[in-house]
Amino acid sequence: MMAVETQAQYTTSYMMSEEQQYMSPEDEWDRDLLLDPAWEKQQRKTFTAWCNSHLRKAGTQIENIEEDFRNGLKLMLLLEVISGERLPKPDKGKMRFHKIANVNKALDYICSKGVKLVSIGAEEIVDGNVKMTLGMIWTIILRFAIQDISVEETSAKEGLLLWCQRKTAPYRNVNVQNFHISWKDGLALCALIHRHRPDLIDYSKLRKDDPIGNLNAAFDVAEKYLDIPKMLDAEDIVNTPKPDEKAIMTYVSCFYHAFAGAEQAETAANRICKVLAVNQENEKLMEEYEKLASELLEWIRKTIPWLENRVAEQHMRAMQQKLEDFRDYRRVHKPPRVQEKCQLEINFNTLQTKLRLSNRPAFMPSEGKMVSDIANAWKGLEQVEKGYEEWLLTEIRRLERLDHLAEKFKQKVSLHKAWTAGKEELLSMKDYESASLMEIRALMRKHEAFESDLAAHQDRVEQIAAIAQELNELDYHDASSVNSCCQGICDQWDNLGTLTQKRRDSLERVEKLWETIDQLYLEFAKRAAPFNNWMDGAMEDLQDMFIVHSIEEIQSLITAHDQFKATLPEADKERVATLGIHNEIVKIAQTYGIKLSGVNPYTNLSSQDITNKWDAVKHLVPLRDQMLQEEVARQQSNERLRRQFAAQANIIGPWIQNKMEEIGRVSVDIAGSLEEQMNSLKQYEQSIINYKSNIDKLEGDHQLSQESLIFDNKHTNYTMEHIRVGWEQLLTTIARTINEVENQILTRDAKGISQEQLNEFRASFNHFDRKRNGMMDPDDFRACLISMGYDLGEVEFARIMTLVDPNNTGVVTFQAFIDFMTRETAETDTADQVMASFKILASDKPYITVEELRRELPPEQAEYCISRMTRYVGADSPSGALDYISFSSALYGESDL
Repeated sequence: MMAVETQAQYTTSYMMSEEQQYMSPEDEWDRDLLLDPAWEKQQRKTFTAWCNSHLRKAGTQIENIEEDFRNGLKLMLLLEVISGERLPKPDKGKMRFHKIANVNKALDYICSKGVKLVSIGAEEIVDGNVKMTLGMIWTIILRFAIQDISVEETSAKEGLLLWCQRKTAPYRNVNVQNFHISWKDGLALCALIHRHRPDLIDYSKLRKDDPIGNLNAAFDVAEKYLDIPKMLDAEDIVNTPKPDEKAIMTYVSCFYHAFAGAEQAETAANRICKVLAVNQENEKLMEEYEKLASELLEWIRKTIPWLENRVAEQHMRAMQQKLEDFRDYRRVHKPPRVQEKCQLEINFNTLQTKLRLSNRPAFMPSEGKMVSDIANAWKGLEQVEKGYEEWLLTEIRRLERLDHLAEKFKQKVSLHKAWTAGKEELLSMKDYESASLMEIRALMRKHEAFESDLAAHQDRVEQIAAIAQELNELDYHDASSVNSCCQGICDQWDNLGTLTQKRRDSLERVEKLWETIDQLYLEFAKRAAPFNNWMDGAMEDLQDMFIVHSIEEIQSLITAHDQFKATLPEADKERVATLGIHNEIVKIAQTYGIKLSGVNPYTNLSSQDITNKWDAVKHLVPLRDQMLQEEVARQQSNERLRRQFAAQANIIGPWIQNKMEEIGRVSVDIAGSLEEQMNSLKQYEQSIINYKSNIDKLEGDHQLSQESLIFDNKHTNYTMEHIRVGWEQLLTTIARTINEVENQILTRDAKGISQEQLNEFRASFNHFDRKRNGMMDPDDFRACLISMGYDLGEVEFARIMTLVDPNNTGVVTFQAFIDFMTRETAETDTADQVMASFKILASDKPYITVEELRRELPPEQAEYCISRMTRYVGADSPSGALDYISFSSALYGESDL
């Protein structure tokens, strides 16, 4: 009975529930069906050998199948051996009713296993009925040797046939379609043996025209090396037109069970290959992400210092070159990086989805390379970029202002130096000491005129000082020269004031000695000096540099110029009156015969000077008119550029916003399938790509505006920066939305979700997405789960929130919602399953060797395992033993068991 108990453990895995029916109607045994003599002979031999292959485990056997089972004892023993279970104690008597009782106990046990016995009774077995005995044995074979065979959702006869077909498919001259004539030439049996034990048979030497030799070779090898007794006769099979199907099935089932261990190892190897292939693909995606993230962060790291450089150039040309370099960065260097950033986010989301679907732990990039880190770095880049552009434009305006002020400073200094030339020498002269009375009086009047002129020039000196101060405040590169020049003018002006006062004091001391100088000379000098100063001021204003940025500003200058021209008639009257004084002096001198020296003693101005300056003023007026009209034309051109840019910007800006809204509506639409949503999004993406030419044209208009130094535009609220940001957001949004739909398709296909289920999930999500932004807050998410039948407590809801919102963002996205709704139904591999598969390959050892890995796995997967498994540490482990338990746990991010 020890052998019986041993066999009980071996055959436990082949038991079925009582409710299952193991046979189809065509396999039922018909009492009235007469056996073909050849089939009966084959069945006798096959069934006898099959029974003995099990009875020998209990130390016995049968010789005559219909005689040796008549008392029921060996029949009960056979059932105990093949089932591993104890049957009721047999009756020991030798009477007929004892035998019938024992057989009934065996038949009752068969029925208890869900087997339907048709027309088979204990009396017929006891009476030695050959047909009924063979039918009973066939029923036992079906139940305990064939029924539990399962191959790819087929079982019993179909499963065994499919197994044979799969194993013999690669072999020439073998085409297994049934369990009779397909086995007559013996090649199918030899192919089965060679497939699992190629060392036992040289299949290449077999011939199809030698069926008896092939069959005997298979029978002998099976009996000698596979412990399968010879159940068939080669001559009977070859000489029978259609060999008995049941005999063939019985014999072939022995091969299935003999090779079950190898089959299990093959299944385990396939599982390991699948798991390792997934892990290798994920590792490749991780490496690609790390590489792309490193390159993008390195580019940002190198670009930010360039944008943070605020060292201003001293000349306009150099600053304009900086602006041109910045434009090249915007047009050429940055757009590919924008695409890389978008692709990086897409790769990260796809990798996390694949890891989640394969039950792997989430991918954690190396420190500083998270998507959030890259987003923060990119945000910092854009902030620095915006500040850099603003700084460039501010510096260009500053340099433009500096150039204008510097030119104006030089012009005023030149006029001032021309006016002060020789004044110190004149004020230092002591000509009054040797002058006549008339000359003294003349010198006094002349000095008074000079003081008037000096006061008139005070305003110009103050303007020079004010311009110098502004140049210093704007950090003019040649401020030291300006300061030196300004200080020299101020010192000289102070000295002129001191000298003027000293000369006046001297002249006043002798004023009582002098007679009144000719009133006409004095009147001429007094009127000519301010008029001359007015003309100097007019000439200075007519030649003054100006800078404007709008039509209104130039119109203001034109109005001021027109007002100036309106004063010319009055000025001409003053000129005529002043020249009239000089003409009267000449007339008096001619009348009274006075010989004039030709020089007015009270002023250096002559009538000719007044005339020349007046002509110069009249000459400058039309030149000023021309300059103002040219500036009007330039401002009108700038206005056209503003309107041209505004016309396009006011179209492109709303178009981008509309596209963003349309993409949002498509992403939440449940009217069609995910593929239809994908096609729609692809069409939107293509339309967006086709629209790029409009953005480029707008960039061209923007460049023309900046080249014309246009920095504002009242005709539109859109700047080029707004358009660029909106365009980049649109590209990112369409790419991210397409990626989300792709991940939904991947989730649907991986987890077997139907389109109706996805639509139902989307409808539920949209119903509770009150803000219609593709996200639910925790309260809406709780209401959604309750509406779908979830009974949520605070602890359970907190657990669910950690799944759908692991980063505590406070919102639940649709992808997270889909992942949660499908998480419980996922059929994925686990660390325990992989560990069990390795255990099979290692023949139940706690370690596995390099040779076993290379024998059972394909070369690529075998070397992958060898390179990553750690050395097994154990008392009886051989050299080179590997720890597959830790390796299986590491695949799924678990700690070692």
